[in-house]
Amino acid sequence: MTNDPIADMLTRIRNALMVGKPTVDVPKSKIKLEIVRILKEEGFIEDYAVGEEKPVNMIHITLKYYGPRRSRRPVITNISRVSKPGRRVYSGRRDLPRVLSGAGIAIVTTPKGVMTAQQARRERVGGEILCYVW
Repeated sequence: MTNDPIADMLTRIRNALMVGKPTVDVPKSKIKLEIVRILKEEGFIEDYAVGEEKPVNMIHITLKYYGPRRSRRPVITNISRVSKPGRRVYSGRRDLPRVLSGAGIAIVTTPKGVMTAQQARRERVGGEILCYVW
C-alpha cells in the first residue's frame, strides 16, 4: 500500500521515461485518470487506456518520445509532485504558478475539477497544486 498514490504514479512515469519504456501501467483511480487525461490533452503522453483487470483496474499509459529511433528523447523532461500528504500547497486564482514561463504546466485540483493552472486562471478559481510537468 502506498501512502501517496499520485506520487507513486508520477514516479512510475518518470522511471519508465528514464529507461525508454514505451508504456507504463498504474493502478486506476478517478484523480489519476484526470491527471492522465490532462497529460494527453497537453501533448505530454501519446495515449492512455483503462483496463478492466482483476483484482485492480489499471491505466495503461503510452509514453511519448521525439527524435530518431537511436537518439530519441522523452517529451516529459521533468514531472514533480508539489502538494504532498504531509504538506498541502494551495494557491488562490491570482497566485497560480506559471511553469517555465508557460513551457510547462501545473496541474491543479479545483472546486470545478482537475485542470491546468492556465484553465483555472480562465475559470477564475484557485485550488491545490498537484504537480508540475515540463
